[in-house]
Amino acid sequence: MANGLLQGGGGERAALGVVPIGSGNDFAKLVGLARHSPAHAVRRLVTARTVPFDVGRVLDEYFVNSAGVGFGAEVVRVRNAMPGLSGFLSYLVPVFRAFARFRPPRLEVRASRFGETGYMMMVEICNGTTAGGRYRFAPAALPGDGWLDVCVVRRVSLPRFLVAVPRVMRGTHATMREVTVFQTRSVTLRSLEGPLVLHLDGELRQPGARECTVRVEPARLNVLVAQ
Repeated sequence: MANGLLQGGGGERAALGVVPIGSGNDFAKLVGLARHSPAHAVRRLVTARTVPFDVGRVLDEYFVNSAGVGFGAEVVRVRNAMPGLSGFLSYLVPVFRAFARFRPPRLEVRASRFGETGYMMMVEICNGTTAGGRYRFAPAALPGDGWLDVCVVRRVSLPRFLVAVPRVMRGTHATMREVTVFQTRSVTLRSLEGPLVLHLDGELRQPGARECTVRVEPARLNVLVAQ
């Protein structure tokens, strides 16, 4: 829906209202509706205020909550192959299944405040605070501050991965030596081994490109926020 508004040029004229019927409802958390039933959420939208939100743009598509390369995209692929799971289990179980076969890609990440090349577990580019339901990749992110919050996780061993998962859920992972979190208005990702595989708001994308630039478009989308 957000892509439809933005691609059609209506993101600044119309307002997006969110009803939490997904499994993660990460974007619904940003608008104060994640813990409500669909019927209650609709009632609250009647009195909601309109707030301008930033959006991210990459490869001619928009995302409102997060985009990712590496492990996050692999979790989406594994989750799509396990339709029988629901709720938080639909994110937790695929995380451990994906790790068993995942091989961190060699990536080059370039931004105004960061530059690194190496084997990376994942790069999560966030407009919101969480992805995958309860994983707080960017606990300090604000969807209307004009910045993207980027979480880079370098290659980790299984023991460190098991330590990292609960820390990411608490949002205390930024102090781990394998993790860097920074803010930027744009970041360029380049794969040194093959085409990039990304997720945009939890939807898998395989564009066949080895490089992409993710940019923030400030105050691009009007969103209804519950009071």
